[in-house]
Amino acid sequence: RLSCTRNNIWLACCGVLSSGLAVLSSFGLMLFCGVPFVVTVANAPFLILGVGVDDMFIMIASWEQSLRKKEKSSVKSLLAETYAEAALSVTITTLTDVLAFFIGTWTAFPSVRSFCLYTGTAFVFCYVYTMTFFGAVLVLNHKREQGNRHWLTCMRVDVGRGQAENSCLYNACCIGSCSRQPSQPEGEHPMSIFFKKYYGPFVTNKWIKLLLVLLYGAYLGGSVYGCTQIREGIDLRNLANDDSYVIPYYDDEEKYFSTYGPRVMVVITESVDYWNESVRLGIESCAQNLE
Repeated sequence: RLSCTRNNIWLACCGVLSSGLAVLSSFGLMLFCGVPFVVTVANAPFLILGVGVDDMFIMIASWEQSLRKKEKSSVKSLLAETYAEAALSVTITTLTDVLAFFIGTWTAFPSVRSFCLYTGTAFVFCYVYTMTFFGAVLVLNHKREQGNRHWLTCMRVDVGRGQAENSCLYNACCIGSCSRQPSQPEGEHPMSIFFKKYYGPFVTNKWIKLLLVLLYGAYLGGSVYGCTQIREGIDLRNLANDDSYVIPYYDDEEKYFSTYGPRVMVVITESVDYWNESVRLGIESCAQNLE
C-alpha cells in the first residue's frame, strides 16, 4: 500500500519470522532429543516457509474481512471473528501435513525418518506460532493503524496541519500522497469480487455441478488405475544428469548383464590361516557349494 499508516510490511515480515521461529524450535527440540540431522533435513525450512506464508495470507485476509464487517468493533471481537474464519482452514491443512509426515516416520530409511520427524514437528510449531504470535502481531499492527502511526518509525502522522509548506517528497513519505490528503482505506479486493460475483454463481449452477461431479469421478477412476500401475523401486538413472556418463553405464548393464542377476560376494569375518593348505581348500569348497 502507498499509505504510510496502512502499509503492512512489518506484518509480512513477522509472518516470515513466525515460520523461522517454527524451524528453530523444531530443529532445537529434535536435536535435544537426539534425532540425527541429515542433509535432506536442510530442505525442510523451505516447506515450512511455504505453509507459514500461506497461513499468514489466510489470517490477514480474514482480518481484513472482519475489519470491513465490524469496523467499529473492539479488538477482541475482530480477533475472534478472524479466528472463526481462518483457524479452521489453517488447522485442517496443518493436520493433514503433520499426519502425512508423521506417517513417513514408519519408513525403514533412517534419513527419510529424520526428515519426516523434523518437518512434521516444524509444522506443529508453525501452527502454534501462527495462532499465537502472529495473532498478537495482527492486534499490534491494528493499534498502530488506529493511532495513525507511520509503518516504519511508528511515529504519529499528523495529517491536518503543517502539510501546506512541506515538499511533495516529505508528504509522500510521511502521509503516502503528494496531494497532502491521507489515503482512504481501500474497498474490497478485485479477486474477492471476481469469486463472489462471477465464479461462485458459475460453479453453483446445477449443470456445472453435474459436470464437476463427472470430472471428479473420471479423475478418481484414473487415480485408482494409476495406483495399480505403480512399480516399487528406484531407477538410479533418474538421479543423474541427462549428459552424465552414469546413464550409458546403467543402460549397458541392463542390456548385457541383467540376465545374470546381482553379484554375490562371500566375506570371511574371522581370522584364518590362509597359508594353511587345508584352510584354502575349505574356502574353495565353500565357494563351490554356494555356486
